[in-house]
Amino acid sequence: MQFYEIMVKGGPLMWIILICSLVALFVFFEKALQFHREEINVRELLHGLFNVLGRNGLVEAVTLCDNTPGPAARLLGAAITAYGRKDEDIQAAIDEAALEELPKLERHVKLLGIIAFILPLLGLFGTVLGMLSVFTSEVGSNLYLTGAYQALITTAAGLAVAIPAYLGYNYLVARVSTISLDMEKASLEILSFFERKRSLEKTSKQEE
Repeated sequence: MQFYEIMVKGGPLMWIILICSLVALFVFFEKALQFHREEINVRELLHGLFNVLGRNGLVEAVTLCDNTPGPAARLLGAAITAYGRKDEDIQAAIDEAALEELPKLERHVKLLGIIAFILPLLGLFGTVLGMLSVFTSEVGSNLYLTGAYQALITTAAGLAVAIPAYLGYNYLVARVSTISLDMEKASLEILSFFERKRSLEKTSKQEE
């Protein structure tokens, strides 16, 4: 049976399910590509930054962060730019960068979750409409057969799209959580490094 014939016999809700499936597919691949482009080894970045900052190369460190993709790198860049101010100012710069980056990570992810949630309901609604057609038509008539087909195909189509959409949603949520955790670890590491650096500089001045 051809695709268009299936869509027509499935009723108008099949077109809504199709649109939802295309949106879900676009969102998943768009976010997956975004996360892939911004995937970095935060530990290696921190190691490089610590070496540069150890010799007071603030400009070089900021440049390194600017040339490195990912929200953790931009967060570290904001912290390094604020170095030299009070600890509260550095923390405020980190918080501001995090507030700017987190919405970018989470953008459209909830949309995929909503689609995964409503698709089975749309399929069930299509089943109800199909069953209503069955009960209001004579056995053996075209309307009876069409209603029975619609009752089956909409539920199947809704589940067929909802299951991978739900899996994709959970995958993206896991990636967002991982990146957020990397950002948190990076902020703690850079603050700890600044504290050690200031302590060493203070000790060095006292010895002089």
